[in-house]
Amino acid sequence: LLFTTACGHFFSVRMEYSVIFEPKKMLSVEELNKLSSQVRRDIIRMVHAVQSGHPGGSLGCTDFLVALYNNVLKHNPASFSMQGTNEDVFFLSNGHISPAWYSVLARSGYFPVSELATFRKLGARLQGHPTPAEHLPGVRIASGSLGQGLSAAIGCALGKKLSGEKTFVYTLHGDGELQEGQIWEAAMFAAAKKVDNLISTIDYNGKQIDGPVDEVVSLGDLAAKWAAFGWTVLKMDGHNMSEILKTMEDARAACGQGKPVVILMTTIMGKGVSFMEGNHKWHGSPPSNEQKDKALSELTETLGDY
Repeated sequence: LLFTTACGHFFSVRMEYSVIFEPKKMLSVEELNKLSSQVRRDIIRMVHAVQSGHPGGSLGCTDFLVALYNNVLKHNPASFSMQGTNEDVFFLSNGHISPAWYSVLARSGYFPVSELATFRKLGARLQGHPTPAEHLPGVRIASGSLGQGLSAAIGCALGKKLSGEKTFVYTLHGDGELQEGQIWEAAMFAAAKKVDNLISTIDYNGKQIDGPVDEVVSLGDLAAKWAAFGWTVLKMDGHNMSEILKTMEDARAACGQGKPVVILMTTIMGKGVSFMEGNHKWHGSPPSNEQKDKALSELTETLGDY
């Protein structure tokens, strides 16, 4: 696990979360949904252009990431720092859904939207899995290998508690990623050390690259499992903007009570593109020319393509 333990008493630090941070600009549910449509167009075009990437999970997590970066996080794209001092911090653990994250970061002001055209190209900052080595604003850890994001997030959350910050650390994980043992080591540690400024979300679409999650390695009763590990468990529909916003508010309210928070987010792999929805084969397969055109015909252009 990626923790600094120089201060052996760090786990006794407690914080109160009486203040719920509001973003500088709140978008309406309608505006968020329109932005999601544009982000989905970006995803299809990015993956198609290089015939490489992971459209399925990216499309499924789009609504969550759009809501998170526009109406939930306390952050300032113009002054991004690796430390994230006095800001909320987000870690993408399932790094293969980078197309969705890159689009949301760009359309939130972290880097030019035009840079999306460099996705997965040699020498570009927008590699298939995010990496801080390219000095890309918004990215703090490499997340090509699954299972590591929660550990890094816990270290960050503990650092914020030691500094007396009243900010939050967020993570996103795939349900197939929960088959990694490091996730459960980190989950156990976070609960034991009362890391209660941490909100983790699971993309619960039931699909992974080899097929249905239940057929590959069943996760059992996830809600009961996380609760048994000592976490506060919430659930939400990952395609209902109003529900996403309300659940994230509930998650923040649940912080500061001695437990980390996990949200089981039900999504549909390939959401928004009829022939991709619910099909694990689109986990890591790019669309053909015809498929790209069909997908784009189903997604409204709302902010202009890059």
